[in-house]
Amino acid sequence: MPALDGLKIVDFSRFLPGAYPSWIAADMGAEVVRIEHPREIAKHEAMFGKDGDPAKAARRRARPSYHRNKRSLMINPGHGAARPVLERLIADADVLIEDYRPGVMAGMGYGYEEMAALNPRLIYLSVSFAGQDGPYAGRAGHDPLALALAGALGRLNGLPVPSLPGLQVADVLAGAHASIATLLALAARERSGEGQHVDVAMSDASLPLLLVGMGREDDLGHLPPLGAWHPKGGVWRCADGGYLCTTDMEPAYWRRFCEAVGRPDFAALQHDVAAHSGIEAELKTLFLTRSRDEWFALLSGAETQAMPVYSPEEALAHPHNLARGRVLQVPLEGQEPVRQLSLPFTLSASAPVEPRAAGPAGADNAAILGELGFDLAALDAAGAFSGERG
Repeated sequence: MPALDGLKIVDFSRFLPGAYPSWIAADMGAEVVRIEHPREIAKHEAMFGKDGDPAKAARRRARPSYHRNKRSLMINPGHGAARPVLERLIADADVLIEDYRPGVMAGMGYGYEEMAALNPRLIYLSVSFAGQDGPYAGRAGHDPLALALAGALGRLNGLPVPSLPGLQVADVLAGAHASIATLLALAARERSGEGQHVDVAMSDASLPLLLVGMGREDDLGHLPPLGAWHPKGGVWRCADGGYLCTTDMEPAYWRRFCEAVGRPDFAALQHDVAAHSGIEAELKTLFLTRSRDEWFALLSGAETQAMPVYSPEEALAHPHNLARGRVLQVPLEGQEPVRQLSLPFTLSASAPVEPRAAGPAGADNAAILGELGFDLAALDAAGAFSGERG
């Protein structure tokens, strides 16, 4: 049986940090109803464009891994006619997820205090940029700003000059911490019988990126300067233009690495700071004498720590990732399957449910409203599915 079979989630989230915990829950058997605000759908289309071709539009909707296995209810939470529908859903839910700025849900009538009064067992998860309190609580922001506030953006690329990251680091960290916190709140409810408000900030979730540095220095201003190489590893350009990453920081591995590349004399200089720049220059030249995969084969044979810097496409096709079941081919009606990621963990006795790609916004309106005892046509006539307040 899936680990979260029977859990009911009402998901107001719009972006990855909030969608992440409901992705895990849905894959693990929870019933997730995704609340899609018509105005938010229009905003998303304004940011990322809209496909006029129905097949392309369907594929775009289906592609994100973190929206699968969820049902979609397209409805305007701010419309008066929508309130009885949403209150009925929330009254029977275990978890509510939202990722609006603090105060927005309360302004629509779905704040924590009101929903806790409606359903005292409700776990109310709020995922935001900077949290529900503090001087920056009202600010809006996306991934890079959270990293900047956490003091991590400036060190993320290891170079003296910060840059925008090419991946959603804070988003995934916030989503993972939101998942952990929600499961902890559910465990606490087993003992107390009561729900609670879970406050997850993207900036808070990014602070653990500083843990290692804080464990090494009282004053983080004394950390090694960015851009200065140390024999703890490197990313090396190879003869074919590919890159190889090495992490031979432990003395035994560093010694093996030096012997494997034909420079055993470097082994004794691991902690000689004055020699580091010269070693780095020689290694850069040395790595240009073989291709990426040749170096990988050589260093793997010597049992050092090395890995090609794979592109996303190479990684998704890699035999190891495929053998681990981390890449899925999810059926899409009338089209080729969409490629998605599985959950990033395995439970030996609790398998995930069969993957089902997200359908169009509102695809499940009729079914959900029918289950709740509401008339679709009457709600449509009242304007509950439009972007206008009412």
